[in-house]
Formats: sequence, structure tokens, C-alpha cells
Amino acid sequence: MLSVNNISKTFGFDLILDGISFSLNSGECLGLVGPNGSGKTTLLRILVQQEKPDSGSVQFEPPDTRIGYLPQGFTPEPLETLQGFLDRMEGNVDLLTARLEKLAAGLVENAQSAELQLEYDQVLAQLEQTTEISGRGPGVLAGLGLGELPMDTPIAHLSGGQKTRLSLAGVLLSNPQVILLDEPTNHLDLDMLDWLEGWLNEYTGAALVVSHDRTFLDHTATSILEIDLKTHKSHLYSGNYSDYLEQKMADYDRRWQEYTDQQDEIYRLRSAARHVRSLAQFRRGGKADSGDKFAAGFFANRSLATVKRAKQIEKRVEHLLNEDRVEKPKPAWEMKIEFEDVPESGRDVVALEHLTIGYGDRALLEDLNLVLRYGQRVALIGPNGSGKTTLLKTILGKTPPLAGHLRVGTNVNLGYMVQEQENLDASLNSLQTVQKLISQSETEARSFLSKFLFKGDDVFVPVGSLSYGERSRLSLARLVATGCNLLMLDEPINHLDIPARTRFEQALKAFEGTVMAVVHDRYFIQGFATHIWQVSGKSLVSYPNTTNFGNYSA
Repeated sequence: MLSVNNISKTFGFDLILDGISFSLNSGECLGLVGPNGSGKTTLLRILVQQEKPDSGSVQFEPPDTRIGYLPQGFTPEPLETLQGFLDRMEGNVDLLTARLEKLAAGLVENAQSAELQLEYDQVLAQLEQTTEISGRGPGVLAGLGLGELPMDTPIAHLSGGQKTRLSLAGVLLSNPQVILLDEPTNHLDLDMLDWLEGWLNEYTGAALVVSHDRTFLDHTATSILEIDLKTHKSHLYSGNYSDYLEQKMADYDRRWQEYTDQQDEIYRLRSAARHVRSLAQFRRGGKADSGDKFAAGFFANRSLATVKRAKQIEKRVEHLLNEDRVEKPKPAWEMKIEFEDVPESGRDVVALEHLTIGYGDRALLEDLNLVLRYGQRVALIGPNGSGKTTLLKTILGKTPPLAGHLRVGTNVNLGYMVQEQENLDASLNSLQTVQKLISQSETEARSFLSKFLFKGDDVFVPVGSLSYGERSRLSLARLVATGCNLLMLDEPINHLDIPARTRFEQALKAFEGTVMAVVHDRYFIQGFATHIWQVSGKSLVSYPNTTNFGNYSA
């Protein structure tokens, strides 16, 4: 259905994609992975003709293949409601039928009109498609947590997460034959992730999905296409994400073995060359000490042959170091997140005593009696809108409790990472953002930012011009800079690539303070959390993290 051949793309002098080729057929789901900045979104934009490649070709078969595209970010039509959006995505049967009848009447009067005939055929095809998918809207909206919203709700009134899910619903409802999804799992809770995985597994068309959710890729991908940030080339791996990791590790081990074998060969040849030259010197010495003319001639001939052999060995070494050189394999470049010098707090960090939280007269969570203890790493999970973010804001003192008490322990220094990075000043650049928090010279601040992959002139780019992933990395840098001992994290890994998620997970495991994180990445939860606080109705249930979230099922 989709054939991509030798796509290359540059922006200015920067090479982004180099010779990308792959094919995608019905029933296949291709997971597109690679670090932020490797060109994944650019490739999707090329596929939907929003960008032009410098070279190469993209071919859909048939040419009029219906394509559903979910970009990052969603801008609704002005004043459009949920119902209007669904009608636009699904099509309105009554309106299409009326238009078809009008066109049919026009053809009766003017049967030779090619323009009327073309529009009639197009509306008929749209009506057939709409009839096929009619009625799916409520089920898709419910699966993505939007089913209880009134259909006359203006889309402009929805939250950022709700708009993202509505955009995804629109793609799924447009009856596409090929779907291209750019990070569709952001803002989905565990139940929604499970629903989307089921939808994709039943989907009969072709799917290309950019995702950093490793468990999601394990459950949906039939193959993985990786774009290398350094070479800008792609590598195709069969199977899901776990299969890809196995193949990557086997490839790394193979390249490491080739490198070590070559280093051993170079050492052996250099040792042989030294030995041969020493032998030549010995023979020349033997000739000098002897009065025997036959011996002098014999050793002279042998010395010339020995020196020649030594030169041949050295030439072979030079060849290995140049034309046949095997480069030392290096792990992918990752962020270096280190929470240093964490001040210790009291044993009871946060205590909830008959606490009820919510807004006005609407209680989201009631009669909570839990204690967050020093050193615990808690994953706060539950459906979207169930009160998780409100609980964080209540602990932070931003939202007053409706009833009960909340106590924050002694010497607790809170660090808060918000869901959409709205606490970042869009007018500042990364360097100015960090220098507002810590007293460092420009050189020291730039060295600090380099650990979060802000290098060179990147530090001068205004926050408002940064990508979602770059803003997430800057938010992490702010957390590290504050030296807090209680991290309150609201969806901290949205927009982070897989290497960054892995590194952040490792940093949280090594963090000596306390963590409470709203997070839906099951792989991440399994790796970092010591405890789970799960929303159940209007209560919170606490238990140690022994659940295999990698195989979570709602």
C-alpha cells in the first residue's frame, strides 16, 4: 500500500534524512523509533505531502488511498463543536444524501456535464464510506475518554489532552486505509492505551506509528524502523519492540566482537613486527662480531629478508587502521540526569488524613488516608480526569482541599513538573531559564545544559520555538537545578524519546529523595516505581509495585 524509496531531506546545511526506504502493506503496523530530532516527524510530513523531499519518492497503491494522519498538536476549526467535528470526520448521511439528489436532478437536465458527473461520483463514494462507518463515533469517543462530553461542547473549551484524543478519534473515524500516527499515546491513560492497542490489532489497513511507549510498541508493532540520529539512515527490524532490542543487542555484540578481534590482530601484528626487527638487528650484530665471511654474507641476506617481512607486517597494520578499520561501537548518546546533593527530609513526607479533594462542590477523591514515606517512588495511576493532577496541586498548595487535612513533612523541598510545561517562560531561552534558578557563569550553565542535549547555539533558542521533546528536557533540567527532595511529576515523560525515558527512569531509581509521578507508560512504571497509588472509584488504593505492567490489561 505504501512504498518509500530513497528519501533524503536537508534543512539548510543540516542533513535530516538520508536514503530512507521501506514498504508497508495491509495488516502491518510499523513502529518508527529514533531519538528526538532524528527526523521521524519530518518523514511523516513528507508522506502526507506537507514537506517535499530533496530526492526519492513516495508511492501509495492505489494512488487515491485514504490516509489518516495524526500530527503532534491539534488546532480545531473556530467555533466547531464535537458534533460538527464528528460530522466532518465521519460525514453527515442526511446532508450527503440531499446533495446527491440535487446532483442527480442536475444530471437529468444536463447529462453531458462532466463536472456534475465527477462531483456526483465523489459524493456517492463519500456517502458509501460514511454509511459504512456511521455510528462508530460514540464508541470511539468513549474508548478515548470523551464519551461523557455533551455533543454541543465547543472544541476550543477542551483541555490540551482532550483535544489530542479528539484528534486521534477523528483519524480513526475517517475510515483510512493507511494511518500515520505521530505519538498517539500522549495523554492516554492505561485503559485508553489498552483500547487503542485493541483497535490497532483489529485494524485491517496499514499503520505507521511514531511512539516512545515501549510496551505499546510491544503490543502493536509487527516491525520496527529505526532512524539513526548520527547517520540519518534507517534500519528495519522484524517483530515488535522487544524483538528489535534483541536484534540491536546482537548487532552491538557482533560489532564489538569485530572491533576487539581487529584490536587483537593489530596487537599481534605489531608484536610480530617488533620481534622481526629485533631479529634483524641481532643478525646484523652476529655478522659484525664474526670474522667468518660466509656467516657475514649469510646473515646479511637474512637481515634484508627479515626487514622486508617486518615492513609487510607494518603495511598490513596500516591497512587495518585505515581502509579495513572497524570503528569502536558506541552506545547511543543519552541525557546525563544526575540528582546530586539531595537534602534529607523527615520520614513522613506527605500525610493525607481524611482528605477530600476537588473543585467547588465536586469531589474527585474522598476520605484519603495515606502516607508518602521518604525514599518511596510512587506511580499515581488512574483514568484521565479522576483527580490525579488535582491531588498533586493540592499537595503543592495550589488547590485547597475540600475536607480533611494534608501535612507536608519537615525539610521537604518540592519540585514540580507540570504536564504541558506551561511554567516555562516562552520568551526566555534555555540558558536564561537555567540561570534564573542557579548562580552559574555562562560556561557552567552551558555545560549543565549539555547534559540534557542542549549544545552550541541550541541554548539561545527561545522556549516558545522549542519542540515538545525539547521543552520536556528543559523542564527536567529545571528540576535537577532546584535540588529538591520531593519530585512531583505530572506526565514527565510525554514527548521524551526512548533513550531519554530510559535514562530518566535510571536517574529516578538512583534519586535519594521521594517521588510521586502521574505516568501511564507501563514500561516506565515497572522500571522505576516502588509503590502504586491507583484511583479506584473516588478512593486511592496503595500497594507495592509487584504488578507486571508490561502485560497490563484493563
